[in-house]
Amino acid sequence: MTSRSEVQQYKGIPGTITLNENEHIAAWQRLQYGMFIHWGLYSEIGGEWNEEPVTKGYSEQIQMWSNISTEDYLDVAKTFTADQFDPVEICQLAKDAGMEYIVITSKHHDGFAMFDTETTDYSIIHQTPYAKDPLKLLAEECERQGLKFGVYFSLIDWHEGHEFDYNNNNPIPESMEPLIEEQLRELMTNYGPIAEVWFDMSNPTEEQSVKFANIIHELQPQAIVSGRIWNNKGDFRTLADNQVPTSTLDGAWQTPASIYHATWGYRNWQKREDFEGKVKDLVQGLTSVRARGGNYLLNIGPRGNGSLVEFESDVLREMGAWLKRHPKAILGASGTRFGGQSWGEITTQNNELFLHIMTWPDNGQLMLEGLATDVVKVVEDGTTAELQWTLVDQQLTITLPEKPSDSVLPVLRVELASELYFVPTKTNVANEQNVWTVDAENLYVGRGYADKGNYNTLVETTVRYTTYIATKDAKEVSLTISGQAINQETVYKVEVGTETKEVTGKSLLEAAVGPFTVAANEIIPVTITLAKPAHENEDIELVVEQIIIQ
Repeated sequence: MTSRSEVQQYKGIPGTITLNENEHIAAWQRLQYGMFIHWGLYSEIGGEWNEEPVTKGYSEQIQMWSNISTEDYLDVAKTFTADQFDPVEICQLAKDAGMEYIVITSKHHDGFAMFDTETTDYSIIHQTPYAKDPLKLLAEECERQGLKFGVYFSLIDWHEGHEFDYNNNNPIPESMEPLIEEQLRELMTNYGPIAEVWFDMSNPTEEQSVKFANIIHELQPQAIVSGRIWNNKGDFRTLADNQVPTSTLDGAWQTPASIYHATWGYRNWQKREDFEGKVKDLVQGLTSVRARGGNYLLNIGPRGNGSLVEFESDVLREMGAWLKRHPKAILGASGTRFGGQSWGEITTQNNELFLHIMTWPDNGQLMLEGLATDVVKVVEDGTTAELQWTLVDQQLTITLPEKPSDSVLPVLRVELASELYFVPTKTNVANEQNVWTVDAENLYVGRGYADKGNYNTLVETTVRYTTYIATKDAKEVSLTISGQAINQETVYKVEVGTETKEVTGKSLLEAAVGPFTVAANEIIPVTITLAKPAHENEDIELVVEQIIIQ
């Protein structure tokens, strides 16, 4: 690794996180921010049973946590009028919040279909006074208001035979497959264009995961399938609830977020307090996910009658007001390769950097290292007042005002002279013999999440090693790598700049890899990945201890 003064003459590398090469997935990534809706019979129960609050588990799973019989649960449908369900209001709220799409529960673990289906009479059409298809109404309104539409679909179905399992890891018996397949075909046929299908839980076989995903791709080629289809057959990886990854994640991913971390479905006894703190927390969550390149899906839980909870609506509108105060800082912006900072997060759009200050520096100075593009000016976003700044040895130092003008999340807007370039902190320079020695701590590690068929098997994986070298002269180089490969026959792809070579794990660690041609006075990425991964989150099964480049 090197100091900034040693690499200040270098152009650096592009600093923007790029979208997926698959255009359908890239189109989904551009949606960025959406509304999740958990609504069903459980909403009518409202988190209480026998006039007592049920504090164990999520309220949308109250049938399991309170061991409610099918007969008693179905009795709830008799009062499920849904007379205040208003798709126009819901879509307007999503737009007021700055959201681009809506995903609603078509069927949760209880198996109660919230849509018109030919597969069962256990549905909102046949069992409730409402007797209409809310998904159809919402899908049509989304189209009218210019929002994309998606559906949540549980692979667990207590009504069709799954036993209560507190881990929600039930296998899917073959007898249940026809119902799942037909319901998916109905959802993919009767509700217009579908942007996202959010599968959830269960423990399907790999064949079942493939079969269900193929139905989506066959009938809605543009629809993107969540990672909870399991067996690594999704188009994007669904993170844990409200998770902000600390490591760099490769590939497409999404954080599902909830206003209250203890539930997704409506609770009438839920404490709804500290409004300002809630808005600030959720804006920071949205910003952190977007700064790292993920999509953010924020949940609301309407009451059983379909009405929106005022606290939740107010929170979303206040988040939308913050987005309107900073119109380019999140919506349409991209994440950057700077990563999280001690003071906050960074996004970029149209040759501008947006510095989101979550921790106001005590010394009144904000510093950003590695900026390799000239700065034109710095302002506090939402104001016209220019701030004092310096850019020395690729370190941007900004003198902050005494206090921020935005109480939710202050943002600085840095106008750049050209496209964003940066020099990674862990950039390596050659020694006097023109040799680069890269130890493990100077490697960037790309992460993913892979599973073996259910939520409990989801683990973080290593999918990439990257280092950066600063070159003085144009020359040919080769790599000598020390470490451990679990499978000696695994084929790896080694990239140096734009050149690639494929070698087995045995060759990777026993012989020099090369030659590669590097240009003079550049920052060159050196990357090791699997040559042909079974899926983009497959673990590389390689430990790199040191790379010598000469």
